[in-house]
Amino acid sequence: MVLGRNFEDMCAQMYYRGKMFGFVHLYNGQEAVSTGFIKLLNQPDCVVSTYRDHVHALSKGVPARSVMAELFGKATGCCRGQGGSMHMFSEPHNLLGGFAFIGEGIPVATGAAFAAKYRHEVLKQSGPDGLDVTLAFFGDGTCNNGQFFECLNMAQLWKLPIVFVVENNLWAIGMSHLRATSDPEIWKKGPAFGMPGVHVDGMDVLKVREVAKEAIDRARRGEGPTLVECETYRFRGHSLADPDELRRPDEKSHYAARDPITSLKKYIIEQNLASEAELKSIEKKIDDVVEEAVEFADASPLPPRSQLLENVFADPKGFGIGPDGKYRCEDPKFTQGTAQV
Repeated sequence: MVLGRNFEDMCAQMYYRGKMFGFVHLYNGQEAVSTGFIKLLNQPDCVVSTYRDHVHALSKGVPARSVMAELFGKATGCCRGQGGSMHMFSEPHNLLGGFAFIGEGIPVATGAAFAAKYRHEVLKQSGPDGLDVTLAFFGDGTCNNGQFFECLNMAQLWKLPIVFVVENNLWAIGMSHLRATSDPEIWKKGPAFGMPGVHVDGMDVLKVREVAKEAIDRARRGEGPTLVECETYRFRGHSLADPDELRRPDEKSHYAARDPITSLKKYIIEQNLASEAELKSIEKKIDDVVEEAVEFADASPLPPRSQLLENVFADPKGFGIGPDGKYRCEDPKFTQGTAQV
């Protein structure tokens, strides 16, 4: 959780220094959800995220330097600089994205869960623990979108190994969840489709982990999906371009007092699980990791121009690449005959 918090704080600094471009959505305050769920997964399990995806990537094991380099738009990033903040992806870690549009990742996650069931039942390729599990993360605003309902139905119909994780931070950009939703208790939508629906305090990593373990184990055994609503809060605006003037100061201070990192630290010390000095050494180690990530990203090269049209056209001899195998955009005559380019 400290890695996620410090990484995002550093992202804010780098964004304001002009090292990052476009929209950057930070995860401060919601770390208990990512840690509580993703740290229970195995390597073959999949994670499908949203545009607020940096910390999900870190939790799944993507190195901090790869995520930071991607944010800098560098060739050493996890998407070679072509994804940026909202499109983190890593095949080795089974992180399937980063999706910029709300609800866009839920059908992809449902497809990944179907693939896991197919591998298990038809190809007989599952691991010793059972089915590979997919986690689909999304926010409260997404729960009024059609893909959400369609995929809940399909996942329950086919008993897919998926957990739908709602990170309900109470605000869909500047729209209050209570104003936009006829029944604000999102977890109730699970039983409507025949699957368990659970509400959990998303500011308490141990409570999240307890609920997550039950849901993930259930999916792994082939018993189907679960809908989990984690009530959490983001400590910054919707993105770094958001002045965050719509939320009341008393609401912000109420949730700031329930900081998941501070709460866990207090619990660890009270239970004599670690000393203050040990926790400080963890924080120092994380500071070094984040600093190294920035240095690595800053020193990394920009993607070559020849990378521009890669992964765009299915036909390797199509629009992007000429008969000689070279990229047409590199031909000085590429724009000849077009309007002022």
